[in-house]
Amino acid sequence: MADKRDYYEVLGVDKSASDDEIKKAYRKKAKQYHPDLNPNNPEAEAKFKEANEAYEVLSDAQKKSRYDQFGHAGVDPNYGAGGAGGGFGGGFGGMDFDLGDIFGSFFGGGFGGGSRQSNPNAPRKGEDVQERITISFEEAAKGCQRTVEVSRIEVCNECGGSGASKGTTAKTCPDCGGRGQVQTQQRTPFGVISTAKPCPKCSGKGKVIESPCQKCRGGGRVRKRVSVEVNIPAGIDDQQVINVRGEGCKGINAGPSGDLHIIVFVRPHPFFEREGYDVWYNVTVSFAQATLGASLLIPTLDGKVKWDLPAGTQPGEVFMLRGKGIQKLNSRDKGNQLLRVIVEVPKKLNDKQKELIRQLGEEFNSPAETSDQKDEKHGGFFGKKKK
Repeated sequence: MADKRDYYEVLGVDKSASDDEIKKAYRKKAKQYHPDLNPNNPEAEAKFKEANEAYEVLSDAQKKSRYDQFGHAGVDPNYGAGGAGGGFGGGFGGMDFDLGDIFGSFFGGGFGGGSRQSNPNAPRKGEDVQERITISFEEAAKGCQRTVEVSRIEVCNECGGSGASKGTTAKTCPDCGGRGQVQTQQRTPFGVISTAKPCPKCSGKGKVIESPCQKCRGGGRVRKRVSVEVNIPAGIDDQQVINVRGEGCKGINAGPSGDLHIIVFVRPHPFFEREGYDVWYNVTVSFAQATLGASLLIPTLDGKVKWDLPAGTQPGEVFMLRGKGIQKLNSRDKGNQLLRVIVEVPKKLNDKQKELIRQLGEEFNSPAETSDQKDEKHGGFFGKKKK
């Protein structure tokens, strides 16, 4: 990690830059070094990947915060992996709790023993896990398969989930005889009241571990980073969530696993802009091309296509390439690509070019008609605006 450049330096922004400034800086760098605009240029390709990596971190509030505090070490994939109780993303820090246990601790197992205690040995579903990934504009449009690093609670492979060290087993609790509950009696003016409470020695499990597993410390579960293959559907949009069943934390007492929720972030494209399932693209042409028409090669998500610019095209005019947009989620239909024409006006002209422009202007503006007469012919100023 020592040879990596500072991410703010890569994008050319200050640490105080806003999200919008970071996004604009990334788009500028991505367009400058995009492989389509720099074919067979390894240096440009490397800088494009570097800009993607920098944006993936600085556009993520959590990663940005860790990067600002710890540098590149703070955004390393293994950052934050720890024991069963550490890290973020495994539910509530990997803690297991039951509301029945909380009420039991306050009310002593119910009023006079009338309420039912939760069974600590009953199967319970594992906690859900949330992760986030960043993909490219093209990957979101066409779909892809990605490997996601997930921090979740797993069954301890050292003890198989028993919590006891190798060669040993849990013993029957001597205080409750394996029942998980102990009876207490209290003499009152109404007689002797008997109540049942979870056994404090075994926490209601009926068994005690005399020699705990060193890896999980008797809990039977540990936090672990695992790789999960995830299919990203074509057409997914920025900040949409993919739910993967059964890929969250493992259940307790053979209960079902929790789910994995993946928030998908999409990097902006250097020259495409998304609007629903349509894609916008600015076509920059010269005055001569807009006037006379031209045959152009237009980049699309499916590669470059030939397109004929009609003669007399006006600045800002919009054309459509049907079916060249983004595939719709869970459908074979596609959006369209919209072409917005930008007419480039030359800023510097030599004397010969200026003279030719003047002559052309004289051809368009007949001296026999005044400007008022021309406006009147076309319905006047307001009539022209209305048209």
